[in-house]
Amino acid sequence: MNSPLQTDTTAVATDVTIDHVRAAAARLASVAVRTPVLPAPSLAARTGGQVMLKCENLQRTGSFKFRGAYNALACLTADQRAAGVIAFSSGNHALAVATAAGLTGTTALVVMPADAPGAKHAAVTGLGARVVTFDRYREDRFALTERLATEHGLTLIPPYDHPDVIAGAATTTLELTDQSDPPDVLVVPLGAGGQLAGAAVVRAALHPELRLIGVETAAGDKNRRSLQAGHRVRIPVPRTIADGVTGEIPGELTFPLIQRHVDDIVVVDDSDITVAMATLFDECKLVVEPSGALAVAAIQAGHVNAPAQRTAAVISGGNIDLPRLETLLRQT
Repeated sequence: MNSPLQTDTTAVATDVTIDHVRAAAARLASVAVRTPVLPAPSLAARTGGQVMLKCENLQRTGSFKFRGAYNALACLTADQRAAGVIAFSSGNHALAVATAAGLTGTTALVVMPADAPGAKHAAVTGLGARVVTFDRYREDRFALTERLATEHGLTLIPPYDHPDVIAGAATTTLELTDQSDPPDVLVVPLGAGGQLAGAAVVRAALHPELRLIGVETAAGDKNRRSLQAGHRVRIPVPRTIADGVTGEIPGELTFPLIQRHVDDIVVVDDSDITVAMATLFDECKLVVEPSGALAVAAIQAGHVNAPAQRTAAVISGGNIDLPRLETLLRQT
């Protein structure tokens, strides 16, 4: 029997198909927000092409994570829902699982870093989930989550490494390409790879001509290093303002999809991220958290070469409290 944190060996990355994505979209149709695609003229002027923003910061719970969490919980058996679920997350997946648990009639326990933004801690508990904290630099979140799952008989809903989570995340890209003409280039924030892997599924099945680019932090470039090495590489937990992408290794299921279908991975530093947040706030009137601004940071810093092309950037989340937003914007 697999441990709660092990992926079923039959659920390999290639099992996530466009049919799974379409089924996820059907499940989400009545509960998720069909987030807007907004033009970004100021960014377009800097790139020499068109730039569009897919605003998942306006998604339910404030990030794209709701899509994967709800889809995964909606696929549980009645017995699994009765027992409850467990997740580990720095915040956005925690919010998504807590909300989805309430919508699907189950309970949630969430393992969160002690230094995650206080607003996210408060919001998760406010949604009825139980929170257990850990030190992300000293403790093993996987071991802690496995122990708690075993003790309480809970089903793990991981933030990225699960076929139903990937399929749900992929609906962002499916929706984007339905809302407008498919872009020439799609730029996606990148942590352990759930959203980018989902975009890869849609690209491979429907839009093979689309150029797909992932963006991670310079301090946490685990995916870039892994692609260079040809296998998943573990790095120390990165220290960055982008608290939503601080995992130390790419996903077991997500990495093969990224290997096969992603054209490039670029990195940005914290100063690039704060400048992008300021641009989004001042010029686009959008409140975006650091992790959510990675794609725009890469475009604005000149790391995405797409002259005279239509570029779409995913704004993956907007969960940031006012004091932290003010502090970060003052650094620009």
